[in-house]
Amino acid sequence: MSIREIDEKTLDFILEASKSAHPNEFVGILRSEKNKITEILVLPGTHTSEQSAFMNIYMLPILSHACGSVHSHPSSNPNPSQNDLTFFDKFGEIHIITANPYDGDSWKAFNRRGKEVKLKVFRPEKNPTSEDEPWKKFWD
Repeated sequence: MSIREIDEKTLDFILEASKSAHPNEFVGILRSEKNKITEILVLPGTHTSEQSAFMNIYMLPILSHACGSVHSHPSSNPNPSQNDLTFFDKFGEIHIITANPYDGDSWKAFNRRGKEVKLKVFRPEKNPTSEDEPWKKFWD
């Protein structure tokens, strides 16, 4: 499987969770459907601080569709540390690092070898009568 996209709402969640956790790191597991990242799992027993984050990978559900990890750096540097690279090589296909100020321009994705890869942000077409305004159909 080759991850090529991330759902826009999933990326928004990652950035907001990273911002909310600041100055501590945020950490989670990426889940995918086909070639797109669609969800984040936060594992029980996860510990974070201003310098690091630790996940109990053994808490990962068996059928999790895990494809990698996400974590934040409280600094403005979204590049992986040596510890990040060691973890990347042992778990998953794709890894995302967000950095302060946790906006659309302050994140990067990496493969398991630590090489930066580009992910397309999947933005579904807006349909005002679907999930945004379910009541509109009733009143029209």
